[in-house]
Amino acid sequence: MRILISGAAGFIGAFLCKRLLETTKDEIIGIDNLNDYYDASLKEERLKMLSSFKNFKFIKGDISDKAFIDKLFNEYRFDIVVNLAAQAGVRYSIDHPDVYINSNIIGFYNILEACRYHMPQHLVYASSSSVYGGNTKVPFSTDDKVDNPVSLYAATKKSNELLAHAYSKLYNIPTTGLRFFTVYGPMGRPDMAYFSFTNKLIKGETIEIFNYGNCKRDFTYVDDIVEGVIRVMNKAPEKKNGEDGLPIPPYKIYNIGNNNPENLLDFVSILSEELVRAGVLQKDYDFEAHKKLVPMQKGDVPVTYADTSDLERDFGYKPSTSLREGLRQFSEWYYKFYIKK
Repeated sequence: MRILISGAAGFIGAFLCKRLLETTKDEIIGIDNLNDYYDASLKEERLKMLSSFKNFKFIKGDISDKAFIDKLFNEYRFDIVVNLAAQAGVRYSIDHPDVYINSNIIGFYNILEACRYHMPQHLVYASSSSVYGGNTKVPFSTDDKVDNPVSLYAATKKSNELLAHAYSKLYNIPTTGLRFFTVYGPMGRPDMAYFSFTNKLIKGETIEIFNYGNCKRDFTYVDDIVEGVIRVMNKAPEKKNGEDGLPIPPYKIYNIGNNNPENLLDFVSILSEELVRAGVLQKDYDFEAHKKLVPMQKGDVPVTYADTSDLERDFGYKPSTSLREGLRQFSEWYYKFYIKK
């Protein structure tokens, strides 16, 4: 098959490409705009990881550029499309709304339009746990109402789900949205807590723990996310018509999370132990002196917690990597990439 992965130089995108290239003979076309939202050397490192595979081709381009997307689809006629390209980050969306509208709304619309005319077997796209907004019922279920976003980022991701539903209904395009829960691991995004905390601790700076440490996050290791994406990719929602003769939308939404929320203070404690173990920080590092408990931030939520029963039912899969194991992998990578050099 010929598969498009947008956001291929991104965290999840690169690891998804790697797994597919290692385990299939499919032709993988990766696209990314290589923007400067965070350290470009990380994106270059991820692409370098993929460069040795003969069935991988990288093309620099932006999904918000309609002419680029149209030309791409005309040329390659993809069997499966996985849209992971997006402007990420809840807090960044507060001060930089334009990039979220361009990438997450216009860009996703361009992908949908291209799928409308070139009809892949399946469009899989990244949604986010942020769509649950201020929901107080936990764990978060895909049956829950998600009409109360607390950030523009969350609103754009909910918009993706609505647009996908409309295109599934109108044009019978099989689409599956995946609500990812706090993805972490080696080569991750530096704006994520585990990575930014590490960067600050190395410099002797103070890390801020929001909501006075009372937040909980359903941390999900990147390999578990990738496994879930691959299983979903290979099983598109079934096309069938209703009693009116019109398509019943071949449309699905799933959570991919660890189904095990961790308190932020426990998370920081495990991270600190693993950073010392990996040699990133010295054994006598005074963590207490570098921790500060602060109030909740705008756009944040107190807890994320994935109900993964739909994923287990339909794909026989549930993420299982423990937080300690995942942070150990991150810490060992961090040492090799930043310290050992």
